[in-house]
Amino acid sequence: MENCFSAISQLTKRLSISKFAVAFIFIFSGFAALAQQGELKGKVTEGTDAPLPGVTVMVKGTSNGTITNFDGEYTLTDVKEGDVVVFSFIGMLTQEIAYTGQANLNVNMETDTQNLDEVVVTALGIQRDKKTLTYSSQQVSGDEMMKARDMNFMNSLSGKTAGLEIKKSVSGAGGSTKTVLRGNHSLSQSSDPLYVIDGVPMVNRKGDQSGMWGGTDEGDGLSQINPDDIESISILKGANAAILYGSQGANGVVIINTKKGKEGKTSVSFNSSTTFESITETPDLQFTYGSEGGAKESWSYTKGDYASDYVDDFFQTGFNLVNSLSISGGNDKTTAYFSYGNTTAEGVIPNNEYQKNNVTFQQSTKLLEDKLKVSSNVMLVSEKSKNRYTAGYYLNPLTGLYFFPRDRNFADYKENYQVFDAGSNMYTQNWFISDHHQSNPYWLINNQPKEDITKRAIASLTLDYDITDHLKFQARGSYDYSSKSYEQKFYAGGNSTNISATGRWSYKKFEDKMLYTDGIFTYQNNFGDISVSGVLGASYQHGTYGDGVQVDNGTNNLLYANEFYFDNLPTNVQVHSTYAGEIIKQGVFGNVQLGYKDMLFLDVAGRNDWSSSLAGTGNESYFYPSVGLSGIVTEMIDAPEFLSFWKLRTSYSTVANEVPFNVVNPMHSINSGGGVDRNTQQPFSNLKPEMIRSFEVGTDLRLFDGRAGLDFTYYNINSQDQFITLDAPSGSGYTYYYINAGEVVNKGIEITLTGNIIEKGDFAWNTNINFSRNKNEIVELVPEFEGKQISYGSSEGYTTYIVAGGSFGDLYGYKFRRNDAGQIMLDEESGAPLRTAEREYLGNLEPKFSMGWNNSFDYKQFSLSFLVNAKIGGKAFSQTEAMLDGYGVSQRSADARDAGGVAIDGIQGTTAVSSVDPKTYYTTVGDRNGIAEAYVYDRTNIRLSQLALSYDLDVRKLGLPLQAASFSVVGQNLFFFYKKAPFDPELTMSTDMNSQSLDNFNVPATRTYGFNLKVTF
Repeated sequence: MENCFSAISQLTKRLSISKFAVAFIFIFSGFAALAQQGELKGKVTEGTDAPLPGVTVMVKGTSNGTITNFDGEYTLTDVKEGDVVVFSFIGMLTQEIAYTGQANLNVNMETDTQNLDEVVVTALGIQRDKKTLTYSSQQVSGDEMMKARDMNFMNSLSGKTAGLEIKKSVSGAGGSTKTVLRGNHSLSQSSDPLYVIDGVPMVNRKGDQSGMWGGTDEGDGLSQINPDDIESISILKGANAAILYGSQGANGVVIINTKKGKEGKTSVSFNSSTTFESITETPDLQFTYGSEGGAKESWSYTKGDYASDYVDDFFQTGFNLVNSLSISGGNDKTTAYFSYGNTTAEGVIPNNEYQKNNVTFQQSTKLLEDKLKVSSNVMLVSEKSKNRYTAGYYLNPLTGLYFFPRDRNFADYKENYQVFDAGSNMYTQNWFISDHHQSNPYWLINNQPKEDITKRAIASLTLDYDITDHLKFQARGSYDYSSKSYEQKFYAGGNSTNISATGRWSYKKFEDKMLYTDGIFTYQNNFGDISVSGVLGASYQHGTYGDGVQVDNGTNNLLYANEFYFDNLPTNVQVHSTYAGEIIKQGVFGNVQLGYKDMLFLDVAGRNDWSSSLAGTGNESYFYPSVGLSGIVTEMIDAPEFLSFWKLRTSYSTVANEVPFNVVNPMHSINSGGGVDRNTQQPFSNLKPEMIRSFEVGTDLRLFDGRAGLDFTYYNINSQDQFITLDAPSGSGYTYYYINAGEVVNKGIEITLTGNIIEKGDFAWNTNINFSRNKNEIVELVPEFEGKQISYGSSEGYTTYIVAGGSFGDLYGYKFRRNDAGQIMLDEESGAPLRTAEREYLGNLEPKFSMGWNNSFDYKQFSLSFLVNAKIGGKAFSQTEAMLDGYGVSQRSADARDAGGVAIDGIQGTTAVSSVDPKTYYTTVGDRNGIAEAYVYDRTNIRLSQLALSYDLDVRKLGLPLQAASFSVVGQNLFFFYKKAPFDPELTMSTDMNSQSLDNFNVPATRTYGFNLKVTF
């Protein structure tokens, strides 16, 4: 496997993707030029004879086929009398026409307006008619996702699915996303959904270490998937839809359906995207007041004319180059799909680089008179990230960049960021002061090299056997392996707060492995007016996570300066063996759906799981059921003509959420001296899984021959038996223990509106609106500890508490101390504002509701699409703004000096005060653990998230030897229509459960813009 990854790397070094593409264009151009002229010609139209490009025209039962060009024209060769020609296109009724020797055959295709037989992918990769579903699901096509591509495909889903909340990390290319469906459910564990590739669960273990102290986002694995390989995404929003996945699907499922080989003429596609990335805004800084007496703060009251361009000059224009090549083809027996993708990126901070290579191969072969189908899939990924962005106070180039005293000359420290120290015979940081919060930004980006490497292989094999016409059996096996390493070298001479005098080495390497297999029987039959569909299966999953080593000498001196090896570690630094956990899960499951006259459907499912993390508790086996009912009203009544389709649905389910590894009977550990550190957690021998009970009801309406649609869902999710940590009683011999307690409720609505607003001649306008609102409530925590607060994440000045009666995302911090009249109380001696004795409630970080408005306009060969995203309500907190005020470098602090003070309704003793000295005010309020109330902002923002303008080239008229070609101009996150916070509140410094909606010297938001070229041979 290592040799395979090495070969991929060498290939990309020796053969650039541009040359690779030119070679393929040359070869396949020659093939196209030699192609024979066809025997059957014609034109395919729709509606009022508008040409329909992209229609598949096939001789039934053979691999002989083609697609229509942009004028709807086609030429089909080697057609024999008696052959049946099949015309198919998504959203159109398929037509089959017998060939009788005619030279021309024109076809007008009819729109499948009701689309009642739309097939969607559900749990375990099982295909179902969408009309039969008793729960809410939503699909997004791969083409929709790729309109304005993002290297992490999940970011492309933001605003396109109701109920899906996505936050993007500030770590740059390859970074994680925070994804939650229908609110947070668990007090102690991630509420992220399960990710599944072609029905098989994938490893998605986050290693996000970002925080107040700085750190790195190790990625979530989603960026390793090649977006060009994705055919569509299916979102199973609740446990009702995902119950067949068991406990791991308790928070919903994101199903990734990849492209497969297709029968017919071999198709070769090349897709090349070039986008540029730039900062949208930096904090509002002042450059008119400097420091006094060589201080690190800029609190002079004397104006000056100081350089202001060095902040903007620090950031660069980044770029993202994404190239992919795919080959698809086959016959009625065997199909194959191959793709290679290469991504190269540079970020907006110098020396930040990203490189990724993807290789995918899929094949499918029919045997035994087409009763047996054997399919295999191999995905190889090599991903490397250099100097991924950090956030937080320490070892972050942005603190020194923003704090730098205005009266000093920054240019002196830019070019000469290091100086040679003869005494130590090495270079040391050149900076004006020794300060634990800041360092020379150019020292940090040049002398703290960081490299994250991931090598991943996912291989699967599937056997499908048709036992009878109604009974099928499927067996699948997959293996997901990834090797990950994270290394950062901190050269000697840096910030002594975090780095030893001889340097610091942080290194981590580990492996994640998961084996998954299942066997599934499916049955489908009709008995008169009754239809029966059934699923019966079993699954086995064995995952091992974080098996490796880790070392960090911190401020302990290396034996020799700047030698970053295990042999150079001092004896008091331990090399840790890491082991995040090993879990074996086994399950049996079943599902039966009964239909009556194709208008009423009853869905019953159940699953029993056995989890190794519960072994020894007596609760390792647990069962949970679900039931759903849907009815197509338009099949039951004589509906008015405008009502094309109306479905009502409801479902109820219970599902368990498993607990972490090593909780029931925790292990001891070995310390650096070779001794044993005894476990201090009380064993939890009666541990139970968290139980989630989910109810939903909804309707699906389609009006005016399907041109308008409404999908509405109301849900109520109740999570009980939460996994809660408490401090152990004194004298118990333990420091903490766990209990099952607590209750969390999420209630909400999801609305999707679709409309074909205009469809006339060559012009069409389609629109889609997604709306979601979720209300979260912590109904109960621990009855015997009523009023107890549980910290859910904290930084200096920022804390989120879990409190009975509160909600996830409740923000707490110090407020201004006020008297009964509401006046801010000031210290009687210094005149500084006083803060409350305890941290108090400041608002909730989650939005009141979210909206996405997606539009597409088509005119002849032009297409324009745009997406507007809106988050309304909620709060966000900025430690950045607080500390910029405290250092006197914010424009706010300069404006106060210009005005002669900070206007305030205060009281000092018994004296009313209307103005406070700016330095006195801001060094108190803006202290890193100061008065957080002043830095809580409205999260509301409305932005243009995506914009794409495409032109389809008429390759036939231009005489190009191609099937299709298109050129697009694309953009993401281009501008805000409305935003109140002085930063992008949708970025997060951490994608774990802590520090959500916290700006702590995050890299500023960026916009991307560029172009995309796609050609098909």
